[in-house]
Amino acid sequence: MENSIQLDDLNRRILRALQRDASLTATELANVVASSPASCWRRVRSLEDGGVLQGAVRLVNRQALNQDIDVMCSLRLKSHSEADAKVFEQFVADQDNILECYTVSGEWDYLLRIVAADIRGYEHFLMRTLLRHPAVASANSQFALSRVKYTTAVPV
Repeated sequence: MENSIQLDDLNRRILRALQRDASLTATELANVVASSPASCWRRVRSLEDGGVLQGAVRLVNRQALNQDIDVMCSLRLKSHSEADAKVFEQFVADQDNILECYTVSGEWDYLLRIVAADIRGYEHFLMRTLLRHPAVASANSQFALSRVKYTTAVPV
């Protein structure tokens, strides 16, 4: 997909500012990036229309909601049929505790990032939900001990 948006210095400043705080008003954004509110508004619209900027969200502190366990789960499917992958990916989309899912190269088929309140909560999900899915052959879980870096910001 070819990107038709020109990322000049002002566009880059706008993207960096909005990745730090998407709630900025046009006036606040203009002050942060040293531009006029009208110019910022036009550029933000252009970045949205070009698909560079997508929906604005607020980040939630998972520990504040008692989701203390962060698990990286490598998973292998029983078969590599398109039908099994489609059914499994729909299952993943329906699971609120699976925050991220990637197809990966190597010995595993998927890498999932899963949150849970505690070890028992994760064990319950793993043993009674994930491993019982008809497309799943096996899984390997790794528990995050601490978070060294976390960002949603893309370098621009």
